[in-house]
Amino acid sequence: MSNVPSCPKCNSEYTYEDRGLFICPECGHEWNLEIETENSEDKNVVKDSNGNILSDGDSVTVIKDLKVKGSSSSIKMGTKVKNIRLVDGDHNIDCKIDGFGAMQLKSEFVKKI
Repeated sequence: MSNVPSCPKCNSEYTYEDRGLFICPECGHEWNLEIETENSEDKNVVKDSNGNILSDGDSVTVIKDLKVKGSSSSIKMGTKVKNIRLVDGDHNIDCKIDGFGAMQLKSEFVKKI
């Protein structure tokens, strides 16, 4: 039996190696062992809905209509948000949206421009 690591995303033990990448058949995660150890050192890696890495100052677009708590209006799909700031927590993007003011967004509902 070979020494194949468990999946870092779902902890599945059914991973296998293919052409230098480790693949998890349960969640579909693919990783390279060297890259995964580098990413584990940098804990605050935030990715958009397409998997692009976001950084402070990026511009993003909202990919679906988002309801705003305490307001009768919502943030419409296609709204552009400039100069985002990454923070720790469930909502990992701080930003200002025209017409709404300061907001916190989840990175899974935006894509990088």
